[in-house]
Amino acid sequence: MTSGLAALQHLVVLMMENRSFDHMLGGLNGVNAINGVGGIDGLTGIESNPDINGNTITAQPKAQYQGQLDPDPDHHFAAVNKQIFGVPNQPMNGFVLSYYDQQRDVNQSKKVMYYFSPDKLPVLTTLAKEYAVFNRWFSSIPGPTLCNRAFAHYGTSFGHVSLEIFYAGSQYKSIYERLTAANKSSRVYYFDVASSGLEVPNLLTNQPQIFGTFDDFIDDCANDRLPSYSFIEPNYTDHDDPSGAMLIASDQHPDHHVREGERFIATVYNALRKNPAIWPKCALLVLYDEHGGIYDHVVPPDVVTDGFVAQPATTGTGEPFYFDRLGVRVPAILISPWIPKGTVVNGRIFEHASIPATVTDWLIGLYNDRSPREKNAETFLDLLTAPVARTDCIEFRL
Repeated sequence: MTSGLAALQHLVVLMMENRSFDHMLGGLNGVNAINGVGGIDGLTGIESNPDINGNTITAQPKAQYQGQLDPDPDHHFAAVNKQIFGVPNQPMNGFVLSYYDQQRDVNQSKKVMYYFSPDKLPVLTTLAKEYAVFNRWFSSIPGPTLCNRAFAHYGTSFGHVSLEIFYAGSQYKSIYERLTAANKSSRVYYFDVASSGLEVPNLLTNQPQIFGTFDDFIDDCANDRLPSYSFIEPNYTDHDDPSGAMLIASDQHPDHHVREGERFIATVYNALRKNPAIWPKCALLVLYDEHGGIYDHVVPPDVVTDGFVAQPATTGTGEPFYFDRLGVRVPAILISPWIPKGTVVNGRIFEHASIPATVTDWLIGLYNDRSPREKNAETFLDLLTAPVARTDCIEFRL
């Protein structure tokens, strides 16, 4: 056991929405390499997709905070299948073609190849350079939000590849049910009543005690009351608060404003960082649920199936899906004073089932009643390898 793992008392996960690795971190290619080896695996300048006319559309740093990806790129199973396999023998070459399907607009379709230059995302890119970036963290299935988020809570989506809300008669317990049974504390912090968590209908059935608002999270950080495990939901909608003030969506789901999501990530980080009673004993994982139909160049790998099958009528591809390969790569950054500056995680495959796998191994130990995917998922607390807690950790000015 490392000193960091011995000190760890609080693991916090913040899951944002619908942005690919290359879209958000592709501009950091090669950063944090050691002797030119092992840096962040971003974009080299040659990555491209064909458009409907056969023209080569190169990935370019032209992404805008808002107004560019409207309509929202399709990220349902059939569309993602086209994004990955739509050009024969050239995986990851169907993104522009897939986006063209939505409006039949050649100029709009190429915008799915745009990515942010690092200076436009000062919060996310600073965290990536200061802490640990996962070069190979993938969404759990090539599909939309709810089934991917289910992997973060249950280690499986129980055969769903679409936007089903209720998982009646679920075979495996959520990580929160497991922790409650083991007398360990956990909490899902949804933003507020008007923007509640996406998994609330499932998780709320038997566990209303595990929920709190984002204001509760800020208060719990300030007063050293965090549970052992926390999962944070951003604000999914533009809406008024009780005073009438407008609250802007902070989830970064296209076409919500990306800078507001940056501010939200910084707020979560600062809440932990500024309390000296909390910071040395916590770790924060910031990641995204899926790629949102936006380009990434890394081919998703095969994995151990979770034992379920999605039928052709559900996948929309005419073929069943056996949950034996992952979805598109997403940004994921692990943050802690126990992580050496500039860590890049190479040679290991992570997915959202890695979250309940890590929490279970850390807080419960031997636990057999979980999905095969979760049992085989990589865990990540071994990355807390600094010999002493760092004292050079940045804090954002908001």
